[in-house]
Amino acid sequence: MKENLKKYAVEFYKMAYEGNPRKATELYVGAEYIQHNPDVENGIEGFIEYFERMQTEYPNKSIEFVRVISENDLVALHTHQVWPDNDEYVTMDFFRFDNNEKIVEHWDAIQQIPKESANRNKMY
Repeated sequence: MKENLKKYAVEFYKMAYEGNPRKATELYVGAEYIQHNPDVENGIEGFIEYFERMQTEYPNKSIEFVRVISENDLVALHTHQVWPDNDEYVTMDFFRFDNNEKIVEHWDAIQQIPKESANRNKMY
């Protein structure tokens, strides 16, 4: 089961990020969707609206899944995202799955990659 959850979390996020959040929710989200990101409304429709708007405003963004970690009913995604004008971010997304292997809760943190760093280590 745990390996399925990792796969489902990546497929869900990739599908939504690349412009099809409605299909992503139909395939991977349970009856409820609790959202902890303060920029996104709670529930499935809030998620869909946010990602549809991001696709319209920023169609040329890209995402790389750097790490996928799971424990029990939680999956964590560590991503590297590139937005227009080479604006780069790292994100940490956490998804909680129900007993039917559907996503029911989401938390995240995002940090812009600065142009200068005190060290040479990548953030992803």
